[in-house]
Amino acid sequence: MEEKLYTLALSRLRGISQAMAMQLYQQVGNAGDIFLHHKELENLSDEGRRRLNEAMSSAPEVLKRAENELEFAERNNISTFCFNDTDYPTRLRECDDAPLVLFYRGSVSLNAARILSVVGTRRITEQGKDLCRNLCRELQEAHPDLLIVSGLAYGVDIHAHRGALEFGLPTVGVLAHGLDRIYPYVHRKTAIDM
Repeated sequence: MEEKLYTLALSRLRGISQAMAMQLYQQVGNAGDIFLHHKELENLSDEGRRRLNEAMSSAPEVLKRAENELEFAERNNISTFCFNDTDYPTRLRECDDAPLVLFYRGSVSLNAARILSVVGTRRITEQGKDLCRNLCRELQEAHPDLLIVSGLAYGVDIHAHRGALEFGLPTVGVLAHGLDRIYPYVHRKTAIDM
């Protein structure tokens, strides 16, 4: 729990970009040592050291906020995956801009062997809705363990999730906001079903 707290706080430090936070995390190997030993870190440029020291002035406040977020997650059955956790999505870990922390609710493996991301228009036609539904049916027949990933948004996204649910495919919605709310609200039932 302590490393999760430090990792989440590192991703929230003011004045530290996500890229710099990730660089520090990978260089040091864990977020706790960055907080506890930031003045002793080697291989930092003068500018990097200055920015990190300035950012650490807000560490108590950031750690408290991170603690509150983790308590909220625990109360609401939300899992927290840090970059080095075994459950962190391996494909995402390979991306240069991968987040240090993911919040997740549900039981689907984010490391499924087959994943299909579905994105498209917000103004889906009836033909598009039928296409999503038929695609999910055919995919389920060919690859019943396929994970459908979309954004729980209007249009193609929600119909991909609903098609996956209808035909028994696992599905994950990647949200552009926190798990403290569902937006758009009209997709709440689908999110709960997921």
